[in-house]
Amino acid sequence: MKQIGASELVLNPDGSVYHLNLHPENIATDIITVGDPKRVDRIAKHFDRIEFETQKREFHTITGTYKGKRITAISTGIGPDNIDIVLNELDALVNIDLKNRRVKEQLTSLNIVRVGTSGSLHAEIPVDSFVMGRYGLGLDGMLHFYDARHIRNTDMEDAFMAHTQWNPEAAKPYFVANSPALTERLGGERVFEGITATAVGFYGPQGRVLRLPLADPKMNDKLESFVYNGLKITNFEMETAAIYGLAKLLGHHACSMNAIIANRASLTFTKDPYKVIDELIVYVLDRLTE
Repeated sequence: MKQIGASELVLNPDGSVYHLNLHPENIATDIITVGDPKRVDRIAKHFDRIEFETQKREFHTITGTYKGKRITAISTGIGPDNIDIVLNELDALVNIDLKNRRVKEQLTSLNIVRVGTSGSLHAEIPVDSFVMGRYGLGLDGMLHFYDARHIRNTDMEDAFMAHTQWNPEAAKPYFVANSPALTERLGGERVFEGITATAVGFYGPQGRVLRLPLADPKMNDKLESFVYNGLKITNFEMETAAIYGLAKLLGHHACSMNAIIANRASLTFTKDPYKVIDELIVYVLDRLTE
């Protein structure tokens, strides 16, 4: 098998992957990703013990055990560009022999669960609830740099572009499903299910107006009214679709769980964002160890 060049798989002098600063033995096969580096500590406070911790830039990693199960918590920072780094380097840790720079013959599948905060697009999904993304809707364009058509739901894409009268100058939207196995493990009575939209930014790309006018002021209304096979676009954030796309291409299982801290339809915001995210963290940890 062809050796991967040093400029393509960049390693630190100690042999760890470049951005995450990790060696293969530092991660578990069950991984929780968060945006905020400080949220890694909020996960790790529930661990029975901590075996490893490191941080480089916005990438903070703690591996430990919860109820005897080995789990890694890692921060990605914000946005699809950071997801491109994290997913590729996590995969490299388990599926590339870093010493000889060759893909392993036997590949490993990771379970990757995003635990994030998000804003709901529908009044019936209130603040302090949980949302699972059955699909990720990518409005960022990142996945189009990969050979990914075979893992996208192109029928959903066509329906969405027709519904929104999509601007041809914008990146083409993409839809990727989550892992059915993780859906079964993480679903529950408290969890709303739908489509999680992944934006490339926080302000204009999510319909927020400060001083700059929007190219399409009605885009959020169009997102809210889109329905496909009974699934609505439930919430907006900035990572899920990129995680789903890269995980599926690389052979991993991925699911995104979001604590709803804002409701864009009712213009409400949770009174205690830390409480609801801590509740979601414990919920996910418990489901991963069942």
